[in-house]
Order: sequence, then C-alpha cells, then structure tokens
Amino acid sequence: MKKFLNTASLLSLIQSGEGYNVEFKIRVPSKLKELSEEICAFSNAAGGVLLIGVSDDNIIHGAEIDNTKRSAIQNSLNEINPHIPTSLYPVKVEGKTVWVIEVDSGTQKPYVLSGAIYVRQGPNTQKLTTVEQMRDFFQQSDRIYFDEAPCPAFDLAKDMDLSWFEEFRLESGLSKTVSQKQIIQNLRLILPDGNIKNGGALFFGSAPEQFVETAVVRCIAFEGETKTQIIDDKTFGGPLIKQYEQAMQWLKNKLDVRYEIEGSGPRKELWEIPETALKEAIVNALCHRDYYDKGARITVELFKDRVEITNPGGLTSAITEAEFGTKSHSRNPLIFGLFVRIHMVEQVGSGVGRIKDQMKDAGLPEPQFKTDGMFTVVLKRPVKSSGKSSVVAREKIIILIKEEPSLTREELAAALGITIKGIDYHLSKMKKEGILKREGSRKTGTWVLNPSTRS
Repeated sequence: MKKFLNTASLLSLIQSGEGYNVEFKIRVPSKLKELSEEICAFSNAAGGVLLIGVSDDNIIHGAEIDNTKRSAIQNSLNEINPHIPTSLYPVKVEGKTVWVIEVDSGTQKPYVLSGAIYVRQGPNTQKLTTVEQMRDFFQQSDRIYFDEAPCPAFDLAKDMDLSWFEEFRLESGLSKTVSQKQIIQNLRLILPDGNIKNGGALFFGSAPEQFVETAVVRCIAFEGETKTQIIDDKTFGGPLIKQYEQAMQWLKNKLDVRYEIEGSGPRKELWEIPETALKEAIVNALCHRDYYDKGARITVELFKDRVEITNPGGLTSAITEAEFGTKSHSRNPLIFGLFVRIHMVEQVGSGVGRIKDQMKDAGLPEPQFKTDGMFTVVLKRPVKSSGKSSVVAREKIIILIKEEPSLTREELAAALGITIKGIDYHLSKMKKEGILKREGSRKTGTWVLNPSTRS
C-alpha cells in the first residue's frame, strides 16, 4: 500500500460517513476477526477504509492502540488468504488519534477468511454461506462487477451533471467544505489510472446513455390489457436518479391520483397503486439490473389492469427462492451504495417486503415477481380503474386552481398529463355546473372557484 491519508483527507472521509467503501468502529472490537471480516469484504469489492475511533454518527472519539494490540490486529489481517497488503497507521484529527486500515480492491479474488468469503453489499458486510452464493460471486469476480469497470470515454470535466452532484451532496449530508474531487475520491468512483468507474458515470453522468446505450428507462402505455396497441412511448435517460424521477412522474400522469387536504396542512397524494410500491420496484430495477446485457433496457409498462416493471437479469444465484425478499445481492454494489446514501434504499433486502405490505394495505392483489431471465414486478391496478376519470381530473383541477388561480389551459393540461382538448372539456363542464368561472383573458386572467367549492 502506497497511500496514507492526511488529516484533511481523513476528516473529509469522516464527514462523508459510512458507505460501500468506508466503515467506522468506535473502538477495537474484542474479537479482532470483526476487523478482518470488513477488510476481507473490502478486498473482494472495490477496496475501502476502516477507521477505528469514530462512531456510526461520524463523531471522532479517538482510540489508543499499543504495539501489542497493533501486532495482534496485523496478525488477524494476515489470516486473509491469499495475502493482501494492508496499511495500518494512526492519524491525528481534532486532537484525537484515529487509526486507519486501508486496503485496495484485490487482484486475486476471492479472498477468504477462515474458509468463508465476505463481500460488501451497500454499507454492510455479508458472509457468503451457501454454494449458490459462492458460485455467483465467482461468476461476478470472473467478469468483474459492471459498475466497478472503467468508463474510459467519460470526461469528468464535461460529462458530470454538476447540479445533481451538489444535490447528492445535500441529500447524503456531505459537508459543503469537502471539494467535489475529494468526494469522488472518498466514494472511490475513480480507478488508479484516472478513469471513472461505470457506476460513477451512470449515477452522476448527465447522459450516461452515451456510454451505455441501454442504460435508460422506457415507459410504454398500452390501450388495453395486452401489448396490441401502444398509446404512449417515452424513453428517459440522464443520471439514474433522474430516470427514476421521470418514470415516476410519467406514471403519476397516467394513473389515478387523488388528493386529500386536512385543515391548512399540505395536500396528501393517494395513488391508485401505492407510490412507495412503484418507487421500490423502479429503484430495485436501477440498482440490480444486468448492465452487461446490451440488448435490453428497463421497461415500465402500463396496462388497463396492471403495471409491469422489468429489468434485465433475473435473481442472482446468490439468492435462493426461499431467501427472496429477505436478502439482497446486488450486481452493482457501487450503485446500490450510492442509492443507500440518499436514502432511496432503506434496508438491504427489505424492498420486496415493503411492496407486498403497501399493496396489501391498499386492498390490492399481492404483487407478482417473475425471476426467470428478466426480473419483473407486476402490480395490479384497482378493478374499477380505467385511467383518469372525470371525477379525479376535476379534483386535480380544483386543487391546482386553489394553489394558483392564474394557471392557463396549457399549464393545467401539462400538470394533468392530458391534451388541451381534454382540459377544455373538463373546464367547460365545470363552468356550466357553476364550479368555477374565468375572469379576464385567457393569458392574463384568473380562475375563480365557487365559494362552496373552495370549502
């Protein structure tokens, strides 16, 4: 190991918090094997840094390690097989001593400790215990995780979405004093040769589809319950988070969404299919899809009776049918870890359970999961739902006008995701029924709601 963190770099790392490649320990654990397990997992992934003397909430406590304990730690690390170089050294931070253990991604994977393989899944270390899990790891090690491979055509100066990068900094609680360059280094998005990793390009690139053609989300709406007639077809690119947001907005414009207002508080949106269930399914697709598959992309398909969200790659062999829904094994642990940092993934392996719970609470059929070759989540719509009903459309129009009386027909149509002709139909009916009227011209006038409607 050639590199040693200085005080500024270490403080920046602490401010960035734990993650896919950073682990904190408030003190040396009584069982030194715990440290070796973390380092073994880092070496089987993208490498990482373990800090002793820092708590999970990023507070520096400091730690004292004498020569005897230091030697014992090094002996424990030497039990990782094959041997991998590590660096163990102290750094003074804010008057306290933090001990650092650094390890690079190994070139002779898999690395084994006491006969077991440890891997990094998001911010956690996982022990592989079954033959299926180990077989999948060997397969992934042989082909290398896609998100860890280099993206040589990506230019950090030109291809980064800097506004999203700053939003990510805010969402993940990173200090404004840490430079973008330092954050990129802390998150290990850069390879030693200076190339950004595919995971970094997909997550932070303004147009990652330029480098990975199928790294997009295609949203398709069909007329009925089959794929006979397409009525809408959109493809969304950009950073993975933007793909998620655009796909969710597309669904919101197509599905029935009711609004509830209690007192003077914010309005509550009630989607015909629970929003959380749709979110979990789409984020799961973005995290776990097989990006090596050059012939397929993530699809969100809307039918009269259901929504289907599909991504290339079925269950990894590391997850058995019995474990499905309780364990997670990502094909793209770097991307998964970045989603964890912005709280888009709440708990490893819990997404399937949340989808089931949300559908059950909404009184909808249990979701279906198809895992052969492609991974598909099927979410049934309410039986009586047939797209945007007149009642739901009117509710939305009233809500929007209450918030902004000067909205134009074009703005209302865009907000509801329907045509100008469609909005004219609803406005005309509402005028005739005395629900609202227009004062002034189309461009500069305002809508006035009937007092009974306003209440």
